[in-house]
Amino acid sequence: MRRSAGVLLHITSLPGVYGIGGFGKEAIDFAKKLKEAGMAYWQVLPFTNPGSGDSPYQSDSAFAGSPLIIDPEDLYERKLLTKEELDKCKYPGSCYSVDYAWVRENRMQMLKDAYAKVDETIRKEMLKFEKENPWVKDVIVFQAIKETQGQKAWWDWDDKALQKHDAKAVAAFEKEHRELCEFYLFIQYIFYAQWTKLKEKINEIGISVIGDIPIYVSGDSCDVWANRSLFQTNKDGTFKSVAGVPPDYFCEDGQLWGNPVYDWAAHEKEDYAWWLSRLHQNFKLYDVIRIDHFRGFSRYYSCPADAKNARNGKWNPGPGMKLWNKIFDEFGKEPPIFAEDLGETDDELIRFLDETGLPTMRVLQFGMVPHDDSKHMPHNYPENCIAYTGTHDNNTLLGWLWEASEEDRKFALEYCRFHGDNWGDGGVHAPACRAMITTVWSSAAKLAIAPLQDVMGFGSDTRMNAPGMPTGQWRIRFGADSINQMDTKWLSKLNWVYKRF
Repeated sequence: MRRSAGVLLHITSLPGVYGIGGFGKEAIDFAKKLKEAGMAYWQVLPFTNPGSGDSPYQSDSAFAGSPLIIDPEDLYERKLLTKEELDKCKYPGSCYSVDYAWVRENRMQMLKDAYAKVDETIRKEMLKFEKENPWVKDVIVFQAIKETQGQKAWWDWDDKALQKHDAKAVAAFEKEHRELCEFYLFIQYIFYAQWTKLKEKINEIGISVIGDIPIYVSGDSCDVWANRSLFQTNKDGTFKSVAGVPPDYFCEDGQLWGNPVYDWAAHEKEDYAWWLSRLHQNFKLYDVIRIDHFRGFSRYYSCPADAKNARNGKWNPGPGMKLWNKIFDEFGKEPPIFAEDLGETDDELIRFLDETGLPTMRVLQFGMVPHDDSKHMPHNYPENCIAYTGTHDNNTLLGWLWEASEEDRKFALEYCRFHGDNWGDGGVHAPACRAMITTVWSSAAKLAIAPLQDVMGFGSDTRMNAPGMPTGQWRIRFGADSINQMDTKWLSKLNWVYKRF
């Protein structure tokens, strides 16, 4: 990875008339805008189907793509939608927020309309896709069962044999509901076909895509249902313990994620085949991968399954270099992967990260503490790191400035060499935001990234996620008029000055 820069914006936040950003022409327009600004990378969040709380980090599969970001216009061009069906996909409400309930209902109807027009040529391509992607078999059966069971969690299904992923029961269900299973196969085929074509165009423009992998999977997922032996579960399928993190910067009660934790001994017995397969699949989607909560490979924090918060969990040993040596054997000694190592850091984690040699993360907002000299202060950034103004879990820079204590704000402005009295001005020319972005760009970090919100000088009302808030997150969208106002001349000059071109 050369010295360079990028912008963080999840694909759902792109503009467009269909209720949610996705694989349409707006993605190409944004990539062109990034190139014009001298950027080399576009970072997105997971492309998996958003689950609990509409979070892309709580999906029903670590392998399957989200049907919500499939492009309706491509289906129309393939003659799988009529003009009338395409028009029904246009969202009548606000273009600045995702109405997930509407989008889910609308997209599933759209995809059923499209599937009804599938011909033998497409069906052959679907079967080829199924053969080339062994993971898809369990996914399509799982999603089909969920539909017949009114979307109940797998542990609440009426058929106990299907609950247990009994091979005979699964085969019998697939045979009886072959068309429904084929419909879900069609969704994955279309998702990957659209993204493969779109990503080729984005790469041709000169932009590489950074994707995100959450370390854990959702409890009500195909991953757990089909591979229960790889997770810490009881004989009846209930979870022994669940994942989270202790109290930290983001949440004083910690974060109780509720994901089942891995049985790492079971993974080791299978030579970590599931993780290797997961990475292979994600490298089909992205050029570079960020792994969220990387410290879980060193030590992971688990809580009782019935815990109300994450205050009283415990730390347990993870797989460490046993797993990562397998990954290096499979993908090379310097794979295009970097580690999210935010939150609590200890000597054991530092040694583990050093041993992997992977780039880690730094976040400017975390470093703006007057009486500290933390690793998040830009003068301490090593070359082998990815430096952010903020992440999808942070407030925006402008929002942070307005909500910070006077002492913290004064220090941050002085550190970033901003001495005016108009620090609270927002918009694309927001002077304090520019000073803070410049501070990150001037650091030694090999890659500097800013969320689009910071590049545009937007306030806290455009924040993507506030950890610990169960609803109302992940919804922000931006209009084409806003993105077109990006000051690409200033950004391009910034990248030239600090040699990030």
